Amino acid sequence: MNRFFRLTLLCLGLFGCLVVNAAQFKALLVSKTDGWHHDSGAAGVVALQELAELHDFEIFWSNDMDRVMNDKWLADYDVVIFLLTTGDILNDEQQGALERFVQSGKGFVGIHSAADTEYEWDWYTKMVGHMFHIHPAVQTASLEVTNPNFPGMDRFAKRFIFTDEWYEFDAPRSDKLEYLLELDIDSFDPLANWGSKQSQEGITHRPVSWAHNYDGGRAFYTAMGHMASTFKDDNFLHHIYGGIFWAATGKGFRAK
Repeated sequence: MNRFFRLTLLCLGLFGCLVVNAAQFKALLVSKTDGWHHDSGAAGVVALQELAELHDFEIFWSNDMDRVMNDKWLADYDVVIFLLTTGDILNDEQQGALERFVQSGKGFVGIHSAADTEYEWDWYTKMVGHMFHIHPAVQTASLEVTNPNFPGMDRFAKRFIFTDEWYEFDAPRSDKLEYLLELDIDSFDPLANWGSKQSQEGITHRPVSWAHNYDGGRAFYTAMGHMASTFKDDNFLHHIYGGIFWAATGKGFRAK
């Protein structure tokens, strides 16, 4: 075998390895807060980094919005994840960059207090789907899978118990939300009173997770994830990955 042929095979082999080992997609992780800061934030970041390693996708974590929330930087990513964010974390230019990112066909994932973020930004609140209103004390409740035909729902039983901080939301900001998980309203105590804000009476629909196609792209949200211990739960992490996978790729799942 001559030297040129050996070099050609070596180059082809290296190229093949690069193709095979390329990550499925790239995710930008944001956990910036401007208000309440969850103690579970560090555990959540580590868990998502490990999830990326398990499922072979790239993840980059940054709370430097001047650096990452612009058209040039975002062009290299497929999905933006807001993990336990709160308050007003983006300025007008950064908001515009995220809007254009989603409008270009990319994805957004919101975890827990992503629904307690950017209340005054109408485009964002419609993308998230519902905004946080109040919550009772952390407690165990029964949940029901309302759509098994979505990535990441396959490890949940049809009905199961889980312990978390169960958000009460405002009215839906979109009429195209596809609900994935819902609370059994008779399984927990929803009452909360914060003085200037109280839980609403007569609520019969308590959603926990949903997804929808939005403004050219895709958005997934789950209200679970308040406690650091939750980010050690394999079923929850599989649920999170399903949302990330769908938001990044648009690929679905069929339970049967």
